[in-house]
Amino acid sequence: MTALLTAEAVTRRYGSLTAVDRVTLRITEGERHALIGPNGAGKTTLLDLIGGATRVDAGRIGFAGRDVTRLGPARRARIGIGRIHQRPAVWPSLTALENVEVAAWRRVGGLRGVATPGRFRGRLREPALALLDRVGLTEVATSAAGHLSHGQRRQLEIAMALAGEPRLLLLDEPAAGLSSVEVQRLVTLLSNLSREVSVLLVEHRLDLVYTLADTVTVLHDGRHVATGGPAEIRDSPEVRRAYAEAVR
Repeated sequence: MTALLTAEAVTRRYGSLTAVDRVTLRITEGERHALIGPNGAGKTTLLDLIGGATRVDAGRIGFAGRDVTRLGPARRARIGIGRIHQRPAVWPSLTALENVEVAAWRRVGGLRGVATPGRFRGRLREPALALLDRVGLTEVATSAAGHLSHGQRRQLEIAMALAGEPRLLLLDEPAAGLSSVEVQRLVTLLSNLSREVSVLLVEHRLDLVYTLADTVTVLHDGRHVATGGPAEIRDSPEVRRAYAEAVR
């Protein structure tokens, strides 16, 4: 299948610490790919490198046939890389609907060619409401985001990311802090996500990973340990050793 994202021997150092050490990763169109590993394995740093929040010290990152290694996060977002962080990043004083509208405004061309702000907002409202319905937040559309529960803010952030119509969605521990009911809602939401959107997921909950992922990559001490299907990774002695070493 066609590779949407390629990370080739990417490296990131912080002084004497090598957080990501020559890691190579390939994600195909429509794939659900998970990154797992013990704490400190380099998973979030690798997401930062792919999303553009952190620059690589060595290696190359390609997206949709284009070298994006030197592009910043805003430009990567514009060409189709969406990012959701460990802590939901929403505007607390805006309503849930307004948060999605703001997230979508660049996709519809900003204010160019629109006679009035009201007409511009009208172009945003219907698709924003559809996204809120898609993530199960219709009933709180007019509530301030700061008044939503942690799980609802997570759902809202996913709607905001989807408003930009990404081709690749980066998820950093989306189930962190969620109740069992909220986790199941998250699993349903991600399972129903169109295959037009590829997903790279960092998650500590292996049950969720094995439910959602087509492919799993394991990192340890910033290095690649293994890549394979969920069953292969679950049964891998090499992966078990990596986790055992981390708790010694």
